[in-house]
Amino acid sequence: MTGPRITPGGLRENGPLIWGFAQIAGRVTGTTPPNVFSTLGRGRGLFWGWLHFSGKLMPGGKLPRRLTELAIIRVAHLRGCQYELDHHVRLGRRAGVTAEDLERVYAGPDTDGWTPAEQALLRAVDELVHEKDISDPTWTALRSAYDDRRVLELVMLVGHYDALATTLLTLRVQPDRRR
Repeated sequence: MTGPRITPGGLRENGPLIWGFAQIAGRVTGTTPPNVFSTLGRGRGLFWGWLHFSGKLMPGGKLPRRLTELAIIRVAHLRGCQYELDHHVRLGRRAGVTAEDLERVYAGPDTDGWTPAEQALLRAVDELVHEKDISDPTWTALRSAYDDRRVLELVMLVGHYDALATTLLTLRVQPDRRR
């Protein structure tokens, strides 16, 4: 199956608030209303709960935005979620993620050029996606670079974007069209 399993909703399916939110988001991103919003918007109240939680992690988190985007891009890459990857490569550029950073994030945490803190963060992403846990050595490296709040946020951020990748892939959410 190549098409969406649940088609993006319009005004009737999403209601005026979600529909309007998606319209504005599309204008900001230079695309049609993002299919992630129009599809998940069919859940109405569930959408608002998800959006609130998601917004507390990104952009409202305590981790620097560049690091947040590096983590999300790594999750999307590991999961093969092109929709998530496309969105966060664009957002990452605005947050200071360079073309060289992207090459290194695709290559992984053992690639030359990462700071010890960045390397620990990316290694934690890999372990969380693959093992659903963080090894003791990686935990020690994370704790030497980040406080409780930021480590907790990282674990929740990776879990959230892993779950979102599962949702987007399962529902076959289609790429947004550029305006």
